[in-house]
Amino acid sequence: MRKILLKTQKKTYDIPLLICVLILVILGLIFVYDVSVIQAFRDFGDSYYYIRQQLIWASLGILSASFFATFNYKNLKKFANVIFLFSLILLLGVFIPGLGSSAGGAHRWLDLKFFTIQPAEIVKLSSVIWFATIFDKKISLKPLGIVLAIVAFIMAFLQKDLGSTVVFIITSILIYIVAGGSLWQIFLSIPVLLTAFIVLIITSEYRKKRVLAFLDPFSDPQGFTYHISQVLVALGSGGILGLGLGQSRQKFYIPEVTTDSIFALVGEELGLFGGVLIISLFSFLVIRGFKIAKESGDNFGKILAAGITTWIGAQAIVNLGSMVSLFPLTGVPLPFISYGGSALVVNLTAIGILLNISKKSSTN
Repeated sequence: MRKILLKTQKKTYDIPLLICVLILVILGLIFVYDVSVIQAFRDFGDSYYYIRQQLIWASLGILSASFFATFNYKNLKKFANVIFLFSLILLLGVFIPGLGSSAGGAHRWLDLKFFTIQPAEIVKLSSVIWFATIFDKKISLKPLGIVLAIVAFIMAFLQKDLGSTVVFIITSILIYIVAGGSLWQIFLSIPVLLTAFIVLIITSEYRKKRVLAFLDPFSDPQGFTYHISQVLVALGSGGILGLGLGQSRQKFYIPEVTTDSIFALVGEELGLFGGVLIISLFSFLVIRGFKIAKESGDNFGKILAAGITTWIGAQAIVNLGSMVSLFPLTGVPLPFISYGGSALVVNLTAIGILLNISKKSSTN
């Protein structure tokens, strides 16, 4: 009888994880609509432009999650090389004239006429799948070092996307450790990583200004600290319970408020309560994700689940930390909450894979 019960448990999805993610997506849709109405009308003459786009991406993401929740995750090993290579080609495609799209000196998007995609978001998931496949066969520092060097060079030096680079490095190293890699090798590589990080900062004027803004957010509120100072004003004005949904004043002044800085709006309108709610949801997601990894029936599933969880958790920490000035401002979206199709679809796809792994373990 006990064996029958265990088999039944193994065939159920992690429902608490699913509910948590759906709540995050719904909150994201609410705040994208809230913050974008006036901007959408001003830019496109259509108040519903941004929320309509986000609803389309959310629907596609849910369809993708549904597919991968039923698609045996072990089959991903067969396509790991092709998926990762394709994502690297997309990453380089942003530099092709007429195909790549740039803004603020950064080359991060592919303009496919009807929509744009950010290949860095796709690389984050494809690299997790690839590393899980490689380390399931053999744990070696060599593939980790080579891939880190190539992807970090493209993202940080060429695309000028240090935020995504940091998330990618953290995720890759944690996957190596979870797979059983040597901690000493990682410790020995820290000086190299720190040196590269410092070089990236001192060789870029805008990065130096971001560090200075982090050290003193109100030193030049009309200049290079404008962004972070406006974010902190929004968070501070929210108080305990916030100004109320739709009552934000700072959304007219905060740069990138629909994307990277959307948490500032949550803090202003829902106050400390809203901020704690968002943090609690991400914390719960991470806990469930690592539990799925721990109880996975095979090594590949364990590494894959841990990698996905680390990536989403690390990206949330980097985004939220930069919003409260624990880190310098970075250009990474808040998973499931920020406006942006590439991130939303890829994040939901990753959750579908997590759910598929959970179906074969007793996490509920």
